[in-house]
Amino acid sequence: MKAVINTTDGPIIASADEPVPAPHEALVAVRAFALNRGELALLDSRTGGWRPGQDIAGVVVEQAADGTGPVAGTRVAALVEQAGWAERVAVPADRLAVLPDQVSMAQGAALPLAGLTALRALRLGGALLGRRVLITGASGGVGRFLVELATLGGATVTAVAGRHTRDLAALGASEVVAATDQATGPYDLIVESVGGASLAEALRAAAPGATVVLIGSSSGAKSPIDIYDFVGHEGTRIVSFLSYAHPDPPGADLEVLVTFTAADRLHPTPGLVEDWSKLPAALAALRERRISGKAVLTL
Repeated sequence: MKAVINTTDGPIIASADEPVPAPHEALVAVRAFALNRGELALLDSRTGGWRPGQDIAGVVVEQAADGTGPVAGTRVAALVEQAGWAERVAVPADRLAVLPDQVSMAQGAALPLAGLTALRALRLGGALLGRRVLITGASGGVGRFLVELATLGGATVTAVAGRHTRDLAALGASEVVAATDQATGPYDLIVESVGGASLAEALRAAAPGATVVLIGSSSGAKSPIDIYDFVGHEGTRIVSFLSYAHPDPPGADLEVLVTFTAADRLHPTPGLVEDWSKLPAALAALRERRISGKAVLTL
């Protein structure tokens, strides 16, 4: 089969061994996969034949031998650990979600990592109904899901985005600002993905007892914080969310996201859809932040 293999000169599409599923794994023929920003760093560091790829959508070729998971012929979305940028991949049954006909392969591929990060990060803040929520980096793949899911939960959402802001209001944001220091607050929940000055400004907008969830640091800047920054924001807690450390398999939560999408309540609209032969150009567009939302490549 063909697969993306990383080399010292960058990723290439080349021949690879067929996957051999374990008893709890299904064999999936990949029809689309999405790119994640975290994979850019991994491609830079893992150059010795590493097989990238986490977000996929496709069709089950062989059900897991232990009888778990969907049967052959079922359309699915999945979050795998690696090697998903390929014609076929072995996937544990508890990392799969059935994809209804109403959800396209491109939409399904755009859901897993970004959608799960948004869903699980919001849960760290507790109930959303009637609360004020601030989301930084709102035009990115995760940010767009955060805006829409927080709105679905009954929150009033302020979105922070310096570019690609046109449709954030349509996703549910009641206010869109260009920088975190323009957000007035106070906010009961803040989901922060930029770091540096954005994190410091977000803390200043927190209500007493608020939750600040850290999911990234896209700016690459440090943000020193000390105890006196919490004066006027007493009881505010800062918690981290690292997707790889979540204790639960992704399948059940991915089913939630797929269900919302099939019901036209969640809209994973990729900002770029191309054939997987266009991988180098798609990676460059992602690295240069020319894409709003997710980049999806099809097979």
